[in-house]
Amino acid sequence: MSPPPATATNKIAEISDPAGELAGPAITSAALTKRFRGGQLAVDRVDLDVPRGCVYGFLGPNGSGKTTTIRMLLGLVHPTSGSHELLGTPMPYGAARVLPRVGSLIEGPAFYPFLNGHDNLARCDAADRTADPRTARQRIDGALDRVGLLAAAKKRYRIYSLGMKQRLAIAAGLLRPRELIILDEPTNGLDPQGTREVRGLIREIATEGTTVFVSSHLLAEVEQICSHVGVMRTGRLVFQGPLDELRRTGAARIQVQTPDPAAAAAVLGKIGLADARLTEAEVSAQLGDFLPERICAELVHEGVPVRGLATVRPSLEELFVGLTGEGFDVDG
Repeated sequence: MSPPPATATNKIAEISDPAGELAGPAITSAALTKRFRGGQLAVDRVDLDVPRGCVYGFLGPNGSGKTTTIRMLLGLVHPTSGSHELLGTPMPYGAARVLPRVGSLIEGPAFYPFLNGHDNLARCDAADRTADPRTARQRIDGALDRVGLLAAAKKRYRIYSLGMKQRLAIAAGLLRPRELIILDEPTNGLDPQGTREVRGLIREIATEGTTVFVSSHLLAEVEQICSHVGVMRTGRLVFQGPLDELRRTGAARIQVQTPDPAAAAAVLGKIGLADARLTEAEVSAQLGDFLPERICAELVHEGVPVRGLATVRPSLEELFVGLTGEGFDVDG
């Protein structure tokens, strides 16, 4: 007997089935696309695969489509085409059930400036129809304590520093237990101290098993807190995988320090190394499958004096520039 045709009722039944939600990726998408009315293609067939329990850095220059993608993931913007799931639940059909398990901070915090931190969170908590009002105080104090703002709970929001405001926004996302936290540029505009505070908080959240999806254009964030990355360029995902895998994509080079770089370059070319680059005191070339010790032996055999020999790979910044065609901020 052939299976029944796919209908809206069948889809709802599938969403109601919790099987598989606790396994598999935290976020997936297939050909997720957004074209605005004016014709601008903001997101172009993005296939995300975010493992559970990781800190996933969603990277790219400003205007590369990061925020539009995040807004689609959360159901704030409808995709032109494609599909995606959060925590194993198809969106947008399962939004009402899955979004209470997801915390988010999109395009900066927005709170009442005349209210204190506690009262702002109380309003966020009251807006959650699934929250028990009898335990609101416990949830609010717990969230403030997790982000280090319990002592500042009675201070008005308008006098909070930028770092405190960002932490309060993250606290709003932690009022309920969350399996996934999505943060859009959480350190944008922060001073170094505020940046360190937010980074430390992200690390703490991740150690508790929560998946953290954080968009950024700051390489320091990636290197210090992310285990996986996805790199966007003009709306397209040009790399995705573990950060260590990205580092390995850069071709290794042999770097020779010598008083006679021209002679060294001739030897490297003779044995088959490509793309030789000379300076006044050194020469480098693509290493390929050659062993550094063999290269050193060949140089010495040909009478080229060797002051130093090293194998180097492109820096993370160089890799990003190669992928996106643009530079990234490296501070933060």
